Amino acid sequence: MDDEAARFALLIAAHGERSEGATNDGVKGIAQAVSARGLVAEVGVGFINGTPDIGEAFAALTAPKVIVYPLFASSGYFTRDRLVQLLDEANSEGRNVEVLPPLGLDPGLPDLVLDRASQVARENGFAPEATSVILLAHGSRRNSASREATEQVALAIEGRALFRSVGIALLEQRPFLDQAMARVQGPAVVVGMFSGEGMHGASDAPRLIAELNRSDVVYAGVIGNVSGIENLVARAVAEALRRTATAAAEWRHAAGRD
Repeated sequence: MDDEAARFALLIAAHGERSEGATNDGVKGIAQAVSARGLVAEVGVGFINGTPDIGEAFAALTAPKVIVYPLFASSGYFTRDRLVQLLDEANSEGRNVEVLPPLGLDPGLPDLVLDRASQVARENGFAPEATSVILLAHGSRRNSASREATEQVALAIEGRALFRSVGIALLEQRPFLDQAMARVQGPAVVVGMFSGEGMHGASDAPRLIAELNRSDVVYAGVIGNVSGIENLVARAVAEALRRTATAAAEWRHAAGRD
């Protein structure tokens, strides 16, 4: 770690879950894995709906510069509005804060989802070329961010031409899962486009799949638990550090200080 990186902390921000039995261990595991790489001086985790909350986690960091990685599936209300509001409230000292694009928009996410869907297909004896993948996301009638992020991932996976078809389904708007599956013939793998272990990924998705009453439809779990998420976070942080170092070098050169 160079001297400049030592001035940075990373805050991984997630929605979190307060329900009985919820541990939010997945997010904490990602933080531990990224911390072990020594990219920055400190790595913390904060939750909008969990402990520690965003303000507590931010206050626990001592570095003058903070990079925030939103572990959210899209750039919707929680990422664009609520998280920014909570960070502003916590940042009374006026520290330098950079909020990175969320997990759902990370260009490396489609390949991780593809790998997970492929693994689940193989485990269930499904030939990928005969199998469909359905990405199940939250959706919202008030904000198109969830749908758009999910469609973007679906298009990227479809472009790899590994599966028979790739589609999306949403919890709060059409197409609902039963509607999406009505167009699917043969086996299917459903991937939960949720970043944590909350109600949607752990309860709603399995229930909706069970209601299909189809033995050839299996659940791959949520994207927040997919192996390799820590690599996406680490890469995004490293790129942010490189941008900062490049900008600083250019400023020194322009000022005649190098």
